[in-house]
Amino acid sequence: MKIALIQTHLIWENPLENRSHLAQKITGFMEDVDLIVLPEMFSTGFTMHPESVAETMKGETVTWLQHFAKAKNCAITGSLVIKEKGNYYNRLIFVFPDGKIQQYDKRHLFTLAGEDTKFTAGKSKLIVEYKGWKICPLICYDLRFPVFSRNQNDCDLLLYVANWPNMRANAWNALLKARAIENMSYTIGVNRIGADENGNTYFGDSQVVDSMGNYSMNPQQSEGVFIVELDKKSQDLNRKKFGFLNDADQFELK
Repeated sequence: MKIALIQTHLIWENPLENRSHLAQKITGFMEDVDLIVLPEMFSTGFTMHPESVAETMKGETVTWLQHFAKAKNCAITGSLVIKEKGNYYNRLIFVFPDGKIQQYDKRHLFTLAGEDTKFTAGKSKLIVEYKGWKICPLICYDLRFPVFSRNQNDCDLLLYVANWPNMRANAWNALLKARAIENMSYTIGVNRIGADENGNTYFGDSQVVDSMGNYSMNPQQSEGVFIVELDKKSQDLNRKKFGFLNDADQFELK
């Protein structure tokens, strides 16, 4: 699978400008890919003012995602602020090339920033089946919770979209490797760069780690579109050779 990771600065609480900026990046690369990955809250930055920026599932940003999925003939994913039945969600939207959608609401809300006071937590983990891969998309703070991320023989790729600030970059880099190793799974982290209105700075460090903990793409700190190709066959061979997943504890997530 060939994946484009878009690491970019975000314009604070301005969906129109962010869509325009990201559209330039998406149309700017000519290489065919299977999946485009955008950061967490890619249309607004990590805002705790959902009432001023929230959209619906029929809103402009979801329609924009569907347009580019069809135009590029690939899947596209990232999270944004969605209002539904009176609640606000930090929702990851996974759009297939035909425009169909699957969604995941962020399970672990970032209490340090008060996300839990503004947003409603998701309840269910999502596994997306796409082009022979089983993809588990997760959002930022979810990275700190290995039980929720645990591969129960149902995942080939862990995918984290984030607004992870530079002051905690060591944790970001260490935890992405840990999730890859313990789950014997390719693990992708897509983060933003730049600064937000709360004074947080972001150096990106978007990266791809393989099932043995090696970098398939080293952490990047510049703005850009980074394309990487994943080899499921080699991962399957490593899983068969070492068998670590066969020895994992069985549990129920509540």
